[in-house]
Amino acid sequence: MEIKWVEDFLSVVETLNFSRSAKLRNVTQPAFGRRIRSLETWLGAELFDRSSYPCTLTPAGESFVPIAREMLNQSMQARLVLRGQLAGAQSAVRFAMPHTLLLTLFPKLLSEIEKKVGAIATTVMAGNVHDAVMSLVERNCDLLICYDHRQQGIALDPERYDVLSLGKEPLRPYVKTMPGGAPKYVLPGTPNDPQPFLSYSPYSSLSRIVEKALHTSPRRVHLFRRFETDLAEGLKSMAVEGHGIAWLPASAVAREIAEGKLTLAIAPNDREALEQGLWCDEMDIRVYRRVDGASPDIDRIWNYLKSEHGPQ
Repeated sequence: MEIKWVEDFLSVVETLNFSRSAKLRNVTQPAFGRRIRSLETWLGAELFDRSSYPCTLTPAGESFVPIAREMLNQSMQARLVLRGQLAGAQSAVRFAMPHTLLLTLFPKLLSEIEKKVGAIATTVMAGNVHDAVMSLVERNCDLLICYDHRQQGIALDPERYDVLSLGKEPLRPYVKTMPGGAPKYVLPGTPNDPQPFLSYSPYSSLSRIVEKALHTSPRRVHLFRRFETDLAEGLKSMAVEGHGIAWLPASAVAREIAEGKLTLAIAPNDREALEQGLWCDEMDIRVYRRVDGASPDIDRIWNYLKSEHGPQ
């Protein structure tokens, strides 16, 4: 049995609504339903009467409520006790974030934090946005750092999670710099001469943002998809080698821009595109934590971040 099943069960006890609880737990409704069924299978009893709306607890479910609460309480107490025993050099603050932020933002951010709160041990789970968010929801990390955009928002319950903005991150089209400083390829291309597109995989969060920027542009873009990957670093490497145009976070290409390896994929004399920021967008970098169960280390980090990045 997994403790998250018990948390799922207690959520439905509160809401008596599977859809509402699935949303609160940041799980799709089918997956949430399967987890409740898994708990019922493990217990060998049905916990909810699904024949009525809203659903109601069965007698077995009523009996399991105090047991579930005690199970959850004991598991949390055990975690706090063990964390206390592992205090000092062995304890670690657990972060979750996309790969790009691990490579660009995190090293500098950690240095800034340690200047204020002292040296801390850290572990980082780097993956896609969905897995990073689920790591926070399922209590497998202490702090989540990720991009937020109107096209790809993070829907976490504000009553259960605190959030701070760490700043804005431009997302722009970059391409290899040719001798003399000109871009190898320039937007928007033409029907007879489409430009090579280095794209994110369709299910990547950045893919949706890029596609929106292209489709809403007042000037149509002509591209052909030449390469695809989930990782911004992979796209950057391909762009540096001259394989096409890649939309990348500005912080990910700062060094390559300074070294003259990459430049904007916009003609230097295209003043309209440069002044209006055509085919470009902007994301918010946010950090999240759970409202409950924060350790003193997490509180110190959060208070520093709030003093630096919170509302003034």
